Amino acid sequence: MSADPGVAGDDEGAVGAVASAAARVAAVVVNYESDGALARCVTDLAAVGPAELVVVDNGSTDGSVATASAEVPGLQVLTPGRNLGYGAGVNRGVAATTAPLVLVCNPDLEVPPDAVGALVAVLDADPRCALVGPLVRTPEGGRYPSARRFPSLVDAAGHALLGLFAPDNRFTRAYQRSELDDATVEAREADWVSGACFLVRRAAFEAVGGFDEAYFMYAEDVDLCWRIGRAGWRVAYAPAAEVIHLQGRSTDRHPYRMIFEHHRSLLRFASRSSDGWRSALLPLVAVGIAVRAGLACIARARGR
Repeated sequence: MSADPGVAGDDEGAVGAVASAAARVAAVVVNYESDGALARCVTDLAAVGPAELVVVDNGSTDGSVATASAEVPGLQVLTPGRNLGYGAGVNRGVAATTAPLVLVCNPDLEVPPDAVGALVAVLDADPRCALVGPLVRTPEGGRYPSARRFPSLVDAAGHALLGLFAPDNRFTRAYQRSELDDATVEAREADWVSGACFLVRRAAFEAVGGFDEAYFMYAEDVDLCWRIGRAGWRVAYAPAAEVIHLQGRSTDRHPYRMIFEHHRSLLRFASRSSDGWRSALLPLVAVGIAVRAGLACIARARGR
């Protein structure tokens, strides 16, 4: 039986559209001790056909880069020689590429072929949108809250104190935008999206100075989106683009250091983004962040 020419044409058109979108994209993956996850991630990305594909390896010793390089011959790998942190690693990768759009990825992502095209389509549809993030799913299929609000002081305090032990509280739901659990696939504006995966215009990224390298890990994505917004650009969330995030591959190796870095980053962002009367509350905010760090250590010790 001969193939349906209409169906074949539709398939070829879809493949062509993905290839056309990917040809304007440089993919940057920052790796640290991700085991076999990196190879799966770069294999997914290479199949999409980006203009450039770069891995920045922050001093891994687990063989993850060698495995990935065997899977994707000619893979470009940058080796700074030490662990620079996530944002600094991304900055090195962006500087090594030239494509007008940059896809930033964690190494423990599964990226379906149509996800990149869906992200590109959002930026193409809105010239003032600088950065867009996909719907991030857990391996079990749940929605990870990758698109969030800049929380009010009340929501921030409620989430900080209750989120670890009662994650369904109203403060956490407001901050994590639980209303996005619905089935719509329309792109929406967001205050910030997760740095685990996003597509950004090079011009906007470079205009704001890229990631602030004073953040080692965590909150660098919040800070970047905040600065992009202050520069007059928009940030979007595109649930039509879906990726799967395995999560915790490298951070689980040093959990208490990661808790420290997380809360140090929260304090840095609070200091940077607070002005007027809010700046007078920073000593109280610092105490709250310290308390939350202690609670996070307790939760970790209890296996939560």
